[in-house]
Amino acid sequence: MTIPALPALITLLAVITFQVTAMQVGRARLRDGVKPPLMTGPPAFERALRVQQNTLEQLVVFLPAFWLAVLFSNAGAASLLGALWVLGRVLYAVGYQRAPEQRAPGFAISFLASTVLLVMALVGGVLQLL
Repeated sequence: MTIPALPALITLLAVITFQVTAMQVGRARLRDGVKPPLMTGPPAFERALRVQQNTLEQLVVFLPAFWLAVLFSNAGAASLLGALWVLGRVLYAVGYQRAPEQRAPGFAISFLASTVLLVMALVGGVLQLL
């Protein structure tokens, strides 16, 4: 079995999105003088850190749900939802960096995409068993 190119690309984009958030935390640490292991500092640092943490929290759900939806359901629909998840995460990060109250649309988009992928994976997996 060959790995589908589009889902693999979506996976890479999701991981790159996370890596960018990690780099933003590092940049904020340097800019604001927040030395490890401190997890608190100026609001801009804490927003960058929260974006990274939330992206990691969501990635843990997204990746397995995404790949199981690709394998057990519809790879094209799952890839579209995966791209939507990445877009939502970018909007979340940009919104949260501007002002915490602007994070909601990006969060909602990525959370909804993950939820649909989870349902696709579950239904597809159950149908495979039947």
